[in-house]
Amino acid sequence: MKKSVVCSAFCALVLVGIAPWAGAQSTETLGRTGKQVYQQICAACHADGVASAPQPGDTKAWAPLIEEGQDILTAHAWVGVRAMPAQGGVPDLTLEEFSKAVAWMASASGADWKDPDAALQHRIRHEAAQRLEQDIRAKQAMKKMLEQD
Repeated sequence: MKKSVVCSAFCALVLVGIAPWAGAQSTETLGRTGKQVYQQICAACHADGVASAPQPGDTKAWAPLIEEGQDILTAHAWVGVRAMPAQGGVPDLTLEEFSKAVAWMASASGADWKDPDAALQHRIRHEAAQRLEQDIRAKQAMKKMLEQD
């Protein structure tokens, strides 16, 4: 089987939450570095660019994302953006570890990002909350349309 097919199938399992390791994350997630989180979770899609996931080191693909800023990019990725599922498809991955992984990937791709400190983590949480509110309002509007039929 081709590697891209395997990655696509693996990512599909992650997206629907039935990857064999998906439920075992909570006790293993404490204190990992961004690189470790990338290797254990993010690489499933980002290493091969599955569904256009930007690969670490691809400065051209990462440039517009880096321009968004660390807080904005991290928050939007956390809640799900484009083909990327919320929380990278791992429901109990902490925002802190997720943030470290984003910083690591961006830094490997031309940014000068560090692991978020408390102030940056606060900005990420605030932006993520705002983005979720927008998504909730949009879903409520869709629901209202369905109820009109």
